[in-house]
Amino acid sequence: SRAGMVLSVLVILLLSMLYEAIKMGKAVLLRRALLALPRSLSRESLAEPEEGGTGPAQGRWFRYHISQTLFHVVQVVLGYMVMLAVMSYNAWIFLGAIAGSTLGYFV
Repeated sequence: SRAGMVLSVLVILLLSMLYEAIKMGKAVLLRRALLALPRSLSRESLAEPEEGGTGPAQGRWFRYHISQTLFHVVQVVLGYMVMLAVMSYNAWIFLGAIAGSTLGYFV
């Protein structure tokens, strides 16, 4: 039906926008993770403290790394969902994916 097609195109458009937003979020997290790394890459600065806990910079870097991993998993899942929708060979769904990707990158 016409309403079902409009809803499908709208959902694909939103999924494509979310994909682009997650891609930008991963770039921001990468920048923050790189800033959280110690300036010196000597053996002493990378070794864990003797007290048994991790230092604040190491813990922050690890949290950024875990966040990047989760963002990557969500990005891959969304990418495959959009790809499968486009492979339905429906021109309107294809245009919805292109428009969503464009709008997501623009925003």
